[in-house]
Amino acid sequence: MTRPLRPLIERTTWRRWSHLVVGGALLMPYWFLAISLTPVLPFGSQTVKILLMLLVLPGAATFVTGLVPTVRLLETSLARELLAGPAAALVPGPARSWESRARTGAWFGLHLFAGVVVSGLSLAVPPFAFVLIVAPLVGWDAQFLRIGGMRDAWPQWTVPFAGLASLAALLALIVLAGALLSRLAPWFLGPSAAERLADVQARAVALAERNRLARELHDSVGHALSVVTLQAGAAGRVLDSDPAFAREALGAIEESARAALEDLDHVLGLLREDPSRTAPQPTLADLGRLLEQTRIAGVTLDSDVAPEVGHVPAAVSREAYRIVQEGLTNALRHAGRVPVRLRLAVAGERLEMEISNPLGAPGVAGHGGGRGLDGIRERVTVLRGEMAAGPDGDADRWRVRVSLPLRSGA
Repeated sequence: MTRPLRPLIERTTWRRWSHLVVGGALLMPYWFLAISLTPVLPFGSQTVKILLMLLVLPGAATFVTGLVPTVRLLETSLARELLAGPAAALVPGPARSWESRARTGAWFGLHLFAGVVVSGLSLAVPPFAFVLIVAPLVGWDAQFLRIGGMRDAWPQWTVPFAGLASLAALLALIVLAGALLSRLAPWFLGPSAAERLADVQARAVALAERNRLARELHDSVGHALSVVTLQAGAAGRVLDSDPAFAREALGAIEESARAALEDLDHVLGLLREDPSRTAPQPTLADLGRLLEQTRIAGVTLDSDVAPEVGHVPAAVSREAYRIVQEGLTNALRHAGRVPVRLRLAVAGERLEMEISNPLGAPGVAGHGGGRGLDGIRERVTVLRGEMAAGPDGDADRWRVRVSLPLRSGA
């Protein structure tokens, strides 16, 4: 198929034509209303009334209709499905501002008036072209083709070519009008600057939430796996000599695995937006179980938790629990079963915590390649707190200090 004839077989051409025809059909009620109102107007000449009937009143009515928020939803969906091209990127939705409503009103009028022109020509040109094409074959007189004051008719052999030219002009109009509307649709129906900013902010919030969920999963499952590994090793070593301790370790492994699965199910429920699969997140009120699991793993844990810690705001309490969990996981993963010291207290308007342990393996200072400290630092940054981590002078100990303002939980 040659290039000039390709638009005849392209689906996009006729989908855009149908979009224009729909617009022409939608304009008819406005015209009928204008035709019924114009004759009773007490002012204006006949020319003025014709302009009012054909352009002014229908144009004003279509613009006002376009101010309805749901019109943008309908027009966007229609343009996205039928116009294709740049219009395919439109996101259907109601108008959320007066600026969007005004642009939609202008688009609605443009769609309807362009549609009525194309619809009218689509009805008139094909029969007219058919008459011109077959006129020489049936001997019809071509005198009706006189133009203006020309005294002679066109040569009869040119009549079929005039018919073909009128069909080509109609096809060109359909292609050009459809392409123009497709290019203009994003400007008229696209989001405003305020809506684009709101969408960017919503995506940023969603991304931050996903990052938070990733930290939750890393902290929970990472701690559980570290504890389970140590507990399984301890149980294996004393399985014959101390069956009671081995059974206790196996029970702790089961509890740690169950807690990790609950956290995993919670995170997956949030990602899938399934409220039935979400569960309350642990807080400092659940710290006792976490410390007990760590002790069963064979770690000597010296904990000093002030009673006031149980009354800190919920948001701070949740993040503090995860920080303690990650700190204990780091100690287990990088230093092994070394004594760990934990201190939690409320000092004024701040929650102070400290986790320290002997350096043990030399990889501790290098973070062991994990993301534990990065996760702690992210949580502390979100709550506008302070953090310090590293070897503690000449004491040959690794120490993590965190200070969180209590008001950051508001």
